[in-house]
Amino acid sequence: MTTNHSVVYICSDAVGETAEAVVRATVRQFTQSKVDMKRYSHIQTEEEIEAIIQEVREKNSFIAYTLVQPELRAKMQQEAIRYDIRAVDVMGPMMQAYIDTFNDNPKPEPGQRQVLDEEYFKRIEAVEFAVKYDDGKDVKGLLSADVVLIGVSRTSKTPLSIFLAHKGIKTANLPILPDMEAPEELFKPADRMIIGLTIDPGHLLKIRTERLKTLGLPAQSKYASMDQIKRELKTANALMDRLGCPVINVSDKSIEETAGVIIELRSEQQ
Repeated sequence: MTTNHSVVYICSDAVGETAEAVVRATVRQFTQSKVDMKRYSHIQTEEEIEAIIQEVREKNSFIAYTLVQPELRAKMQQEAIRYDIRAVDVMGPMMQAYIDTFNDNPKPEPGQRQVLDEEYFKRIEAVEFAVKYDDGKDVKGLLSADVVLIGVSRTSKTPLSIFLAHKGIKTANLPILPDMEAPEELFKPADRMIIGLTIDPGHLLKIRTERLKTLGLPAQSKYASMDQIKRELKTANALMDRLGCPVINVSDKSIEETAGVIIELRSEQQ
C-alpha cells in the first residue's frame, strides 16, 4: 500500500456533490491517511475535460465523474481510454438501468437539484439559520429549529448542523458545560426534534488533546483532562435523560453517518 499524498479528481457538469459523497464513502474503507479531493464543477466544454485529463495524468490519479450531457460523458470516456486513466462513471450504470427498465430518458440539463426553486432557497435559509444559532449564541433558535443538537464540546455539533442545513433542515446546537443550567427554551413545547450527541470518554480525550496541539496549547489543559470530560459527560447524560431525547454515540461515526441517523429519526417521527 502506498503512503504517498494522493488526490482524487471529481468532475461534474453540475456541482459534483454526488460523486464526492461516493468518493468519501470509498476513502473511509482504506487506511491511507491523506487523500484529497479536487472538484471541477459546472463543466461545459470538451476542452475542459481534455485539460483535466492532462492534470490527472501528471498526478497519476483517477477521476470520479457525474456528467449528464451525452457528449461530455463520451468525451470523458474517450480521453480516459486514450491516456489509460481510470475514470469512474458514478451515475452512468444507474441511469442506464433506469432507462432500460422504465423506458425513459434523463433530462438534458445538468444539476437538476441546483435549480433556483423552493428547495434551493430552503437550503440557503437553513444554512443561514445554522450559522446564526450555532453554539448556543441565541437560545431563541432552540424554539424555531427543526433539529436541536446538544452535546459537550467536540461532538461535531457545528459541522453536523451545517451538513443538515445543506439538506434543508434548520439546525441549532447547544454546548453542554459542567453543572450548567439548561435554558428554559429547551423544555418549552415546539415542533422540533432534540438530539443528544454523546461520545466515549477516551475517544473525546484523544480529540481534545489533538485540538490543543493544533492550537499550540499545552496538552495538560483542564479542557483535555479525563476528570473534566467525565464531569461534562455526566451533566450531558443527565440533561438528555431529563429531556428523554434520542441519543447518538458519535465516537466512531462520520458526520454523514450521524446525519443519516438523524434524518431517519425525523422521518419516523413525521
